[in-house]
Amino acid sequence: MKIDDFKLKLEKSLLDNLAVLQDKNKDWVVKGFIDIYKNVYTISIDTKVVSKIIELMLFPIIAKFAKDNKLKILLAEHQNHYPDITFIDENDGAAFAVDVKSTYRVNENKVNGFTLGAFTGYFRNRAGTKNITLPYDKYKSHFVLGVIYSHQVDKIDEREIYALNYLNEIISVIQEKYKIANSRPGSGNTKNIGSITDITKLKNGEGPFTKLGIDIFDDYWKFYQTKDMTDDGIVPYSNLKEYAEYKRKSPDYQLVSSVEEE
Repeated sequence: MKIDDFKLKLEKSLLDNLAVLQDKNKDWVVKGFIDIYKNVYTISIDTKVVSKIIELMLFPIIAKFAKDNKLKILLAEHQNHYPDITFIDENDGAAFAVDVKSTYRVNENKVNGFTLGAFTGYFRNRAGTKNITLPYDKYKSHFVLGVIYSHQVDKIDEREIYALNYLNEIISVIQEKYKIANSRPGSGNTKNIGSITDITKLKNGEGPFTKLGIDIFDDYWKFYQTKDMTDDGIVPYSNLKEYAEYKRKSPDYQLVSSVEEE
């Protein structure tokens, strides 16, 4: 299966079944966690929790998509393994990685941002099998299924025990990872690739690496270092302009003529 065909078919399958996640008023259908005494506990605003719930709710749709398109499914064996879902084409053996991510809107134009997986470990050792279902190089393409939602923080009280709806206006983003990647790490101290935050650009896959290409994306993040990864605390580059200058010092490396910071 071709990369574009896989993307379009998966995207259509999910968009046709958004009712699994939201009702006609665009409110999330999940209200909380219920115990055997029928108490409902509110859902944390932790995006990891939201992502896992969304992944579980979408799985029947994903399973049907795989069956209809003769794709074998492999799920991540552990929580910290990449990707969440591996699809393997039964006809040609092509493998596609799909990671499920979620983030919330900061305002009507921007989101908090996705973390797009590690830029160390399996991303650099692409023949390795640690914390990854298949070696990175075995995948034909790497996709992010990103879910963007709005939440009303002022209404959340996790100490309360009752149904509470705080998610609405859900939209989904299915893009190749490099097309929504930023040139900066994700939030926190983790070694994760950050995403762009503009909603329109996320939906259209218009990150800084889209025009530069996947080879530049791979090279940029394979050699990206944080201060704690260096011996002297001096990083070779921290954005695309500095990367371009750094690469120009290597005469055998052909870089695009103009690399601009997004």
